[in-house]
Amino acid sequence: MLNELLAESSFVTDELRMFRETARRFMQTEVAPNLLRWDEQGHVDRALWNKAGELGLLCASIPAEYGGGGGDFAYEKVLIEEQAYVGCSSWGLSLHAGIVAHYILHYGNDDQKQRWLPKLCSGEYVGAIAMTEPGTGSDLQAVRATAIADGDDYIINGQKVFITNGQQAGLIVVVAKTDPTGNGKGVSLIVVETEGLAGFRRGRNLEKAGMHGQDTSELFFENVRVPKTSLLGAAEGMGFMQLMAQLPQERLIVAIGAVASIELALDLTTAYVKERKAFGKPVMDFQNTRFTLAEARTEAALGRVFVERCSELLIAGKLDSATAAMAKWWLTDKQFEITDDCLQLHGGYGYMDEYPISRLWRDSRVQRIYGGTNEIMKELIGRTL
Repeated sequence: MLNELLAESSFVTDELRMFRETARRFMQTEVAPNLLRWDEQGHVDRALWNKAGELGLLCASIPAEYGGGGGDFAYEKVLIEEQAYVGCSSWGLSLHAGIVAHYILHYGNDDQKQRWLPKLCSGEYVGAIAMTEPGTGSDLQAVRATAIADGDDYIINGQKVFITNGQQAGLIVVVAKTDPTGNGKGVSLIVVETEGLAGFRRGRNLEKAGMHGQDTSELFFENVRVPKTSLLGAAEGMGFMQLMAQLPQERLIVAIGAVASIELALDLTTAYVKERKAFGKPVMDFQNTRFTLAEARTEAALGRVFVERCSELLIAGKLDSATAAMAKWWLTDKQFEITDDCLQLHGGYGYMDEYPISRLWRDSRVQRIYGGTNEIMKELIGRTL
């Protein structure tokens, strides 16, 4: 899949190559054969998390002292790519390991890390983060969910929507207002363990245009009582800053998935047009086909170089918000554009579910929305000019 000239970034080691082989085998044996079944049932098998945990594929970038793999972000990047290369959008692995676990790692105290991270690393807990609310998407300062102090507890009330892993999550980082009168300064992050929790309720597993195998849920909090020790950070009101600090990694995760999906779509389409005949010759022999694929391959190569550089910057602690926003918006736009061109080159068969390009096409659309819409990405970039 990877262009050999682009695969050897500065962070690639023999250990990382071995990890990629393990990840690739797992995706090919445990993930790829189940994609259609997961689409039908609307979620991955719960046992998948435990299997991945046993192999050390969950939280590979979390320190070993907390049960993780002890690697850096490069290990999460490998997992994102290998999952994309089997055409899987069902498993919310990157959110669980690359996002939720890192909120706890960066902002949790040692007691919190010792309590929660090993369960995320083993698969005992599935992680989710509850940001989005009905009517509140990218504007995180406007969340209406509240976590009001009451003695030694917080009482959480509110509704969340579009929550990845929501149906299976045993641990949820909830974005809520500890000070309802404040804007960003009133936002805090509260960790909620869901098992047997009074007042917590999972709503529908939402039906979507794409990503049919990924559970995306409504969550309801009705006078949910959690201890104050569930607050992430040294004080209330730090949640908005914590979110902003972690969003570059989240947006790079989206960009990595986008470029890997582009590469898969181009591989599938190139093979198809070489075999498929029209007017007595392979579709590849038409100039339009060659030009379309030539342009797309060039853009994919540019995207790959950019992602590799952004990954180097993130690992070095130097990736800024604007650069991450550039990667997210440009690559997800290109993902949708190129996948659409690839479907077109498949003709009518591209619109049939039996061909993987149809799944890649429909799944690509949401990439331009979640993690912050691409319009918001442009606004973030524009503010730095």
